[in-house]
Amino acid sequence: MVPLRTAIVLVLGAAVLPASAQPRAPHEQLLHDVYKELIEFNTSNMTSGTTAAAEAMAKRFRDAGFPDADIFLGGVRADKHNLVVRYRGKGGPSAPKPLLLLAHIDVVEALKSDWSPDLDPFKFLERDGYYYGRGTSDDKAMAAIFVANLIRFKREGWVPDRDVILALTADEEGGCCNGVRWLIQNQRELVDAYLVVNEGGGGSLRNDKPFLNSIQATQKNVVNFRVTAKNRGGHSSVPRPDNAIYQLAEGITRFSKFSFPVHFNAVTRAFFEKTADIETPEVGRAMKALLRNENDAAAAAIVSRDPRYNSMLRSTCVATMLSGGHASNALPQTAEVGINCRILPDADPAEIRAAIAKVFADTALEVSGGGRGGQGGRGGQRTVVEPSSIGPEILGPVEQVTRELFGNIPVIPTMSTGATDSQPFRSIGIPAYGVSGLMGDPEDIRSHGRDERMRVKSLYDGQEFLYRLTKLLAAGKTAM
Repeated sequence: MVPLRTAIVLVLGAAVLPASAQPRAPHEQLLHDVYKELIEFNTSNMTSGTTAAAEAMAKRFRDAGFPDADIFLGGVRADKHNLVVRYRGKGGPSAPKPLLLLAHIDVVEALKSDWSPDLDPFKFLERDGYYYGRGTSDDKAMAAIFVANLIRFKREGWVPDRDVILALTADEEGGCCNGVRWLIQNQRELVDAYLVVNEGGGGSLRNDKPFLNSIQATQKNVVNFRVTAKNRGGHSSVPRPDNAIYQLAEGITRFSKFSFPVHFNAVTRAFFEKTADIETPEVGRAMKALLRNENDAAAAAIVSRDPRYNSMLRSTCVATMLSGGHASNALPQTAEVGINCRILPDADPAEIRAAIAKVFADTALEVSGGGRGGQGGRGGQRTVVEPSSIGPEILGPVEQVTRELFGNIPVIPTMSTGATDSQPFRSIGIPAYGVSGLMGDPEDIRSHGRDERMRVKSLYDGQEFLYRLTKLLAAGKTAM
C-alpha cells in the first residue's frame, strides 16, 4: 500500500504536469500517436501524395487484426491512394446498410517560411494547450479519431448492428484525383452507405466553454471567374490614360464595395433562427428582423459585421489573384484578376457572372470562367444538390451525445461556406452530415493558413463524441 503522504505528493505532482506529460487512457494515447503520424506525412494536394499516409494507416489496421479482405488501397494514381476499411457488424441477409465515416488526408500547401519561425507545418508540436501542424484541424483530426476509434472498437470486441466503413481520401482540397468521386464511380460498393459522417460541422467556444454544436447539411458551391483588361501597350516612356492595370484597378475598387443580396434557404434559415437566441441582444434582434425581411438593409449591416455570418447570408465573391504587365519598361498589354466565388446552393453561376460584369461595367474588360473549382464541379452548369434532411434519426443521436459531453447547448443546422466531399454523396441520394464534436474558437480559424492548430482538449472531447455517436448511428434501429 502506498503511504498517504506519498500518495498526496504523487497526486499533487501529477496536477502540475504539462498536458503533454499527463498520463492518457490507452485509446487517447493511440489517438495521439496516429494524429502525430498523420500530421508528419506531407500530403499536400498539389505537390505531394496521400499514398504513404494511407499505407501507414492500413498497417495499423492490419496490426490490430483487421483482415486484408476488409482493407482497400487504391486510386487514380499511385501517389494518390485512398484507404477504405470495413468494420464488420452482425451481418446476415437482413443486416442494415453500413454507416460511412469519411475524412480526407490531403492538406493544402504549407511552406515553413510562411509559418512562425519556431513552427514547421509538418512537425507535430504540442504547446500551450494546442497541437500545431498542417492538417491538425482540416482534416487529420477527424481522420485520426476515426482510425483510433475503429481500433478501439476492435479491442473492445464491439459488434455493431451494421457494418461501419471508414474512408480516408485524397484531393478533397483540389488537384487531379478527388478520392470520393473516384470511389463512387469505380468502387461504389465499398462506400455505399445509409448515412455519411464527415467534416463540415463542429462546435463553437465562447469564453473557452462550448456554447453550440452544429450539423452541416448543405454547402456553398465554388465558382471561379477571371476579369481581364487588354491593351495595345507601348513604351513606358510614353504613358497614355488607357492603361490596362489602371482600368482593372478601378473595376476592382468598385467590386470591393459590392455585396450580393441576402437570401435564406431552409438550412440557413434554421441556423439563424436558433443562433438569434444565443447571440448578443443587438445581433439577435437583427437576425430576427432579417428573417422577417431579407431586404432589411439595416439588419443585414449588423449581422454582416461578422464575416462568418456574412458568408452564410449570401453568395460571396472575392479577388484572390492578381497579375499584369510583361516588362518593367513597357505599358501593360494585359492585366487580370482572379475571383473566387462561394455561391449559395441554388444560385445560378450565369447570374453570378452577369452581376460581376455589371459591377466592373467597362466594355474593355472581359469576364470569363464560371467553372466550379475545388471539389471538381461541372463547368458553368447549374447543379443544385438538395440538402440532407436533418430528421430525428441524425438529430436525436447528435443532441444526446452533445448533452452528455457538453451540457445543455443547442445543436444547430448549418451550411458550410467552404466545400466538402459530402456533396458527391448527396448528389447520389446518400445523406451526408458534417458533425465532429470538435470545439473551436470561431474567432481563431486557421485552416489553410498560418500556424494551423487544434485545441488539445477539443481533440480528445471530439474523440469521445464520435465514439459515442458512431455507436448510436451503427444501431439498426436508426435506419433512415
